[in-house]
This record gives sequence, C-alpha cells and structure tokens, in this order.
Amino acid sequence: MTSPAHRGARVELDSARSVVARLDGNRGTEDLAADIIDVWNGVEGALRSLVGSTTLSGQPLIREARQRQLINFDQANSLAEFQAVRDRVQDISYRPTEADLDAARTAFMKLDTALAANAETQVLGAARPATPHVYSPPIVEAAEPVAIVAPPRRFPIWAIASAAVVVVAVIALLVFRPFGGGTSTLDQGVAAYTKGQREAAVSFFSRAAREPSTAVRAHVYLARMAREVGNFTLASQELQLALQGDPANATALREMGANMLAQGNYELARRFYVRAVEADPSDKTAQGYLGCSLMRLNRAADASNFLNRAGPGPWTNCTPAQTTTQNQAGQLAPPNVIPR
Repeated sequence: MTSPAHRGARVELDSARSVVARLDGNRGTEDLAADIIDVWNGVEGALRSLVGSTTLSGQPLIREARQRQLINFDQANSLAEFQAVRDRVQDISYRPTEADLDAARTAFMKLDTALAANAETQVLGAARPATPHVYSPPIVEAAEPVAIVAPPRRFPIWAIASAAVVVVAVIALLVFRPFGGGTSTLDQGVAAYTKGQREAAVSFFSRAAREPSTAVRAHVYLARMAREVGNFTLASQELQLALQGDPANATALREMGANMLAQGNYELARRFYVRAVEADPSDKTAQGYLGCSLMRLNRAADASNFLNRAGPGPWTNCTPAQTTTQNQAGQLAPPNVIPR
C-alpha cells in the first residue's frame, strides 16, 4: 500500500490532469494563463503532500523535495522552470509562449513519473518484512551441538599477528580519518561532479549545504550545476543562499556574475564581477570576465584594462554586444573551477 502522503499527492496532481490536456497555444492569453496557474497549483499541492508541509512553496518547496530524494535533479529543474513560467504569467501583460506550455507539460509529466516511482518503491518495501521468517529457531539450535563438542582450535602465530595488524589499521583509519586526509561530504560531491555523476553530486552537495562549514561552497556548486543545464532561476536561488552565508565570498560573487552573463544581463554581471575582484584581487577569471562584461556594454577602454590584467583566457574572445548572440553569451560563462 502507498502512504497517505503519496495518496494525497496523487489526488492533488490528478486534479490538474484535465487542465494539462487542454493546454493549447490556440486558446486566448487569459485562458492559457489561468490554466498554467491551475496546473501549478496542482503540482505545488502534490509536492506539499509529499513533503508534509502546508507552508512551503516555490523554490524552497522544490528544494525540500529534492533534499529528501523524493524527486531527482532533472525533475527538480523542470519544476523550477515551470515555477518561473507561473511567475511570468501572473503579469497580465505577459503572453504565454509555446515554450511555456511545454515547460508546464514537462514538469507535470516528470512529477507524475516521480510519484509512480515512489509508489513502486513503497510497494516493494512493504513486501520485505516477510523475509526474516525464513530463519527459524531450529536452525540455530541444530548448530549449537557442533559448537559445544568441537575441540578448541589453535591458530598459527602468523595468523594471529596478521589479524592484529588488520585490526590496528582499521582502528587507525576510523580514529584519524576525520583529522587528516578524510573525505568530507563536500569532497565526495566534488569527486562525483568531476566524474559526471550528477545525481550523486547533487545528493552530496545538498547534504553539505546543511553543514555550516561547507554550506557556502555547496550552494555555489549547486548553482553551477543548475546554470549548466540552463536553469538560471535555481542557480540564482542557490547563489543567494551562498551570499547570505558569506556576503563577501569571492567565488559566489563571481558565480553570480557568470549567471548574469550567461543570461545576457551584462550590467548586473559587471556589478557582481566588480565585487568579486574587490573581494579577491588575484582572481584572474573574475578580472577577465569583468572585462568581457564591459566589452558587451561597449566600454572598450575599460574592458581592455581588465582583459590585459587577466591575461590569456577564454574571455579574450569576447566581442561587443551588438555582434553577440544569446547562445554565445552563455558559452562565455567562466570555466567550471571553484577554488578551495
């Protein structure tokens, strides 16, 4: 049987299924906006049922469901994109696009898939308690006479010595691992991210974000991963959390600049890169992309100053804004290197 929370989530999501079916770009703007909001209400209601909260909404609600591993990284991104669409259509002057409708359909479908996967997990888990009955007391009783009548066994000295060495090594590893060379949750996330294991990386970073000593860097990594898949809204949310923890963190400031630059918001990108350079004057990447942002703002003289200070790098390919496409702007985001 599925849990009450899951059944409630299913009811909430099913309430919006007929609305999703009638999403059609040929309908009027006001009707489409109302339908999008109705679908989001069903999706949000399902998420609230899953996490057991009546107060969370929007990005915090999606993040909570992700941290509890009720949805995966791809599903969380789709939901965040849909939430951004819902926010846009609340402006009565906004006209929903076909891309907005696709975002709504995709988010609904992926949450539907997540609910189905959770239900299957619960059903499989409910069947497991019967397994221990296989091991009955008579098996233990039958073994006891053997243990009683067996003569004491003598082990060679070399075997005892080898076992002692192994025990000492294990104890040393357990005792000294936290103080030297140990692998923290954040480090495990970095390793998974480097290997392209995005799901594992998100899980590790989400846990590291709850630890005060690693929270800022963990949020920066989560933002980087969101930006890489084009989810700028989620990236901005993560970076705001990072800067709340450390307003002068040079890496978080630089990443916020990268997020703005990738969206073509050159003035905001310039401001964050300026703050990043002020926080860490030795950061060549921040200097280079500050120069790039200035170039996009047609401030060639100022741009040359910072580009020269930064030296060679991918930012040297920057061109003025009028000859640059949005896609090229995204490609000019800083390389995926986060200094320790």
